[in-house]
Amino acid sequence: MTSTNLFKTWPTRLVPGLAGLLTYRRTDFSADTIAGLSVAAVSLPVGIAYAEIAGVPAVYGIYAAIVPLFVYALFGSSRQLIIGPDAATCLMVAASIGPLAGGDPQRYLELVVGLTLATGVFHILFGLCRFGFLANFLSHPILVGYLNGVALIILIGQMPKLFGYESAGGDFWHKLLECIRQIDHIHLPTLVLGLTGLALLLAMRRWAPRLPAALIVGALSIAAVVVLNMEAHGVAVLGTVPAGFPSFHPPAFDPTRSIVVQHAASIALISFISGILTAKSFARRNRYDVDANRELIAFGACNIASGLVHGFPVTGADSRTAVSNAMGGKTQMVGLVAATAMLLFLLLFTRPLASLPNAALAAIIIVSSLGLFDLSSLGELYQASKREFAFSAVTTASVLYFDVMPAVFLAIGLTMLWLLLTDSQPNDAILGQVEGISGFHSVADYPNAQTIPGLLLYRFESNLLFFNVDFFKERLMTAIGRETEPVQWVVVDASPVNVVDITALHKLLDLRQELAERGIDLRFARVKQSLWRFFSTKWVDNHPQYRKGPRLHTLASAVEAFSAWQHQHTESEQHGASSPANEPMAP
Repeated sequence: MTSTNLFKTWPTRLVPGLAGLLTYRRTDFSADTIAGLSVAAVSLPVGIAYAEIAGVPAVYGIYAAIVPLFVYALFGSSRQLIIGPDAATCLMVAASIGPLAGGDPQRYLELVVGLTLATGVFHILFGLCRFGFLANFLSHPILVGYLNGVALIILIGQMPKLFGYESAGGDFWHKLLECIRQIDHIHLPTLVLGLTGLALLLAMRRWAPRLPAALIVGALSIAAVVVLNMEAHGVAVLGTVPAGFPSFHPPAFDPTRSIVVQHAASIALISFISGILTAKSFARRNRYDVDANRELIAFGACNIASGLVHGFPVTGADSRTAVSNAMGGKTQMVGLVAATAMLLFLLLFTRPLASLPNAALAAIIIVSSLGLFDLSSLGELYQASKREFAFSAVTTASVLYFDVMPAVFLAIGLTMLWLLLTDSQPNDAILGQVEGISGFHSVADYPNAQTIPGLLLYRFESNLLFFNVDFFKERLMTAIGRETEPVQWVVVDASPVNVVDITALHKLLDLRQELAERGIDLRFARVKQSLWRFFSTKWVDNHPQYRKGPRLHTLASAVEAFSAWQHQHTESEQHGASSPANEPMAP
């Protein structure tokens, strides 16, 4: 069977990554192996650290770092993307499940499994419904604000482990005040160990970015704890990590599943947007495309696999993907190598992890959270658009004040508000002709543009819908009132209008009649036939008033029609006859 026929077979369509593995080039193996081992060196300590954020035992963070990599290699469309735990997603898990568990660790784990499986199901449903466009749903300013808020919450949440004091929990502001009040209760050996690890991580991030900094700091911290017997001096450590293969568990029925499902939908949306942005950015660098709908299904399969081994929700990991790309990774073989290496570690080398200090994990999480901050984008927003900067700042404040899960819905609401604001009061223009330039142009852009007395050429640069048709009428009536010559025709350039709804149609008909009573004909030029695609053909045929009148295909033909009408009108007045009726046309 030729490779061309191979790609057409149903297994490769069902499992798209299989095609890449079946046609794998041996020349890529050495680079992929080096990259895979580098990814494993980063992913292992990060998975353990992110398990802490998610509120589950460390071994489940390792499971979540290993199993999804095997699954994504089969289902994903990105060659570089590394799937795994993500700080923002883990925080969302803890914020959504914590209040439902009631302090019961076993119930918490069961809810995490249910949440993870539900998140995977939502990813697959979104993919089957071709909701890949959701990747563009949250605007960049709102996503920046959301991640900045998440980074601050993660940062303040690690202070007790870094400084070595007991935390009473609470929201961001309680933890911030607690951190200030606990200054006198700092455990000095823990602080020294944590700050040393933090300094090493930041130094390697700055001067040796290709090194597996998290692994190096983790290993040095374990050595320090063992050699200096720091556990006997009160330094808290990770504790025993079970060795062996992850076991599969069938999902259990949960009476609060409806609430879990609601949270899963939010996590699926946010985690997909974060992951697909990473996948697209690295695909763009390496000059290939990813399929957003296929990625949704791949993310779903990865989360279901993670849930079945007691893992938690995963998504595309930007830092680990960057490691793979920097080390020359070419294909998803990188993920397979990384997963195999971590699995071998889980089987053979978990005993040293028991001495990993919590302060070192806190340092790893803090450095990871710093990567979520995007201060450069905030500065750009402040300089470019104060309104979008305000949206970003409000999103950050909502994350800190309302916590993560309510802030997700607020972020979506802000996005919708932004869309409504931009579309409810769009730009408009009065058009005229400019000497030496073909076509018709805004008189605001070209003050010397010549308009035609009696004819108002008007452009509304948006769709006509229920929430902006009144603004359209207001702006049009204002434009008519500002004309020095009596307006006889109004021709609306409808080329920017791609969608019209029934509310707008009714109001346009009323406007046409209102203007007709004032002796003004309202006409539309450059009307797209696609405007009617959302309406029943039978209904449109039964309501001809919405499509009556001569077709004005271009603005030039509108000017010619007005000149002809004006000439005929003048001749009729000279002969003492009234001008012929002209039926205006709505879109």
